[in-house]
Amino acid sequence: MSQPVGSSERFGYEWNKYNEIRADYETQFLKWTPFLQPDDWRGKSVLDVGCGTGRNSLWPLKFGAREAVAIDIDEQSLAVARRNLSSFPNAKVFRQSAYEIAFQDHFDIAFSIGVIHHLETPSLALKQMVKAAKPGGNVLIWVYGYENNEWIVRFADPLRKALFSRLPIGVVHHLSLYPTTLLWLLLRLGFGRLTYFQLLRTFSFRHIRSIVFDQMLPRIAHYWRRETVQQLMEDAGLQNVRLQWVNEISWAAIGEKNGAGNRAEAGSATDR
Repeated sequence: MSQPVGSSERFGYEWNKYNEIRADYETQFLKWTPFLQPDDWRGKSVLDVGCGTGRNSLWPLKFGAREAVAIDIDEQSLAVARRNLSSFPNAKVFRQSAYEIAFQDHFDIAFSIGVIHHLETPSLALKQMVKAAKPGGNVLIWVYGYENNEWIVRFADPLRKALFSRLPIGVVHHLSLYPTTLLWLLLRLGFGRLTYFQLLRTFSFRHIRSIVFDQMLPRIAHYWRRETVQQLMEDAGLQNVRLQWVNEISWAAIGEKNGAGNRAEAGSATDR
């Protein structure tokens, strides 16, 4: 099996440490998948690419998905996902590369939350997701946006590339405490008017630290403009591509695989 170039073992450390399922993760999932309402998952076969703890597979299962397949490449992540999804007999957790998905024309919905932008060749992973979807099925991704993240791209991201991505992951986790503490204090003082900062104010310190750590640890992190995300989806062969601006800092995108057949009904979210 080919190893995806990226940060799988570093994310494995994160998901092993932050392995719980929190109630507010459902709110996040619904924001990351704005085209689909809970009823749209009912009876569907779904694929979660880069499943991490399995938390994004959990919600479709709770919403009534007929089958959920969660794949990842890191063994720590997979062990956590198996535990978190163990109560669902219709959930399967496999070790598979995003670059070599061993399904074809199988899923009503193939989705990837926060993974594609950490891969060296995101276009290949996206094409694999399209291959795995049924004709007429949906492929959905959530990725970092460039818009409103320019300060990260210009200042924080060079520091991640030059320093944090090269340090031992345990050291990076320790260092994450300091920017988390600063951010926590700033949020309490009312810093940040974007929707995302308003959301962060509702999270616990531990949850915010996991987010800060998640930003510091990867070797690869792309921040894409709307037109880049649109082009990625269309180049993968998807039709009727739609994008939604999420929390004013990121993009959710959905498209249909060419062909007739079972298709997940996309919700009525307004494209912006």
